[in-house]
Amino acid sequence: MTTHPSGPTSGQPLAGRLVLLGITGSIAAYKAAELVRLLTAAGAEVQVLMTHTATAFIGPLTLETLSRRPVMLDPLELLPDRRIGHIVAADTADAVLVAPATARWMAAMANGLSDDVVTATCLATTAPVIVAPAMDGEMYAHPATRANAATLAGFGYRIVEPEVGALASGSVGQGRLAELPALVSAVEDVLHDRPVRAPDRSAWPPTSSMTPEPDLAGRHIVVTAGGTAEPIDPVRFLGNRSTGRMGVAIAEAALARGARVTLIVGMTSVPLPETATIVEAPTTARMRDAVLAVLPDADALVMAAAVADFRPVKTADTKVGRDQGMTLQLEPTEDILAEASALAHGRAEAAGDPDARPLLVGFAAETGSLERAPAKAARKRVDLLVANDVSEPGSGFGTSTNRVTIVRPGAEPEPWPQLTKLEVGHRLLDELLRLRPTPRRH
Repeated sequence: MTTHPSGPTSGQPLAGRLVLLGITGSIAAYKAAELVRLLTAAGAEVQVLMTHTATAFIGPLTLETLSRRPVMLDPLELLPDRRIGHIVAADTADAVLVAPATARWMAAMANGLSDDVVTATCLATTAPVIVAPAMDGEMYAHPATRANAATLAGFGYRIVEPEVGALASGSVGQGRLAELPALVSAVEDVLHDRPVRAPDRSAWPPTSSMTPEPDLAGRHIVVTAGGTAEPIDPVRFLGNRSTGRMGVAIAEAALARGARVTLIVGMTSVPLPETATIVEAPTTARMRDAVLAVLPDADALVMAAAVADFRPVKTADTKVGRDQGMTLQLEPTEDILAEASALAHGRAEAAGDPDARPLLVGFAAETGSLERAPAKAARKRVDLLVANDVSEPGSGFGTSTNRVTIVRPGAEPEPWPQLTKLEVGHRLLDELLRLRPTPRRH
């Protein structure tokens, strides 16, 4: 059993403490990275919780890197050992700091609506909760928000009032997130006479298993992400439920490990990493062109996009009216991975050097069974095929976790446990390094 001293050390008033930082969807969320740094400097271990709207303002990868723990994004999320993530956090935290707290989050919390991981954790914990509102001045002054703040104070939550100043809307008023040192001081204040709640760190949420070493430096990783949209008319399209979260997680993992990343995106609903080269490819045809254009320079091609299998034979030039009715005749789209694989293998064989081609990774989204995956891997001549059952809870489109099975040529499929998509991305990159320890020969 690993234990930690029950009190602070000199100069680190939060030493030995586990602090949960709940981030909600305010533009002030960008300050969370510095807040994690300040809490860590005060000695705290930090576990970040984010609502899905918060991820539009700051990427989870940044916060995971700073906190050294996978960010919790969903109340249904399981830890690798199958414990419920937010319950583990709630049971072991010394304090919860919600900063920034939006008007919507305060309303949900005041009424016990646990549809996000931050609210669910606050409902499940007996640790002290500090709430730092941030919003437009008129929103904060509204009687509903004031009533909700009073309700939270009635729960025993400490409210750190926002400051008066310039706001994101351009107006001036009370709604600006309190200064970050004041938030850290509030955490220190509520904990100064309390013992460490869970001295056994093995009970805490786990630290990240990611390797921050730049072991992909000098390599060019190409990743496709999101779904393709095949137009029916200028307004409508055929698409799928892909959000792009898995492909973006792979791209973020590769960037964190020093790779140069080209991210070819279809239709996505998650933030894209700023340091990647982004190529927009909303249709299968455009994604094919983008992939083939960059293929000769790639060390690895990871086809995580959910590419449409069919498209309309004809696309209307103007919007089809409801009174006209609609009958669609479909044709197969290009098989991008099969074409890229044929070109890559052909060039390597012509050069007489099997390492003169990029490594090829395919994805297979199935429902109910993965029995077709090995045949697909063999047919497309990929180095790895990542198969998952998208009908399984925690493994489908839009979730923060995934449960995948890795198919390698000539080997038995290897099921992986349910992991965050970022963890899947890192483990997948580990596989590529094992297949090819050095960059390809161009």
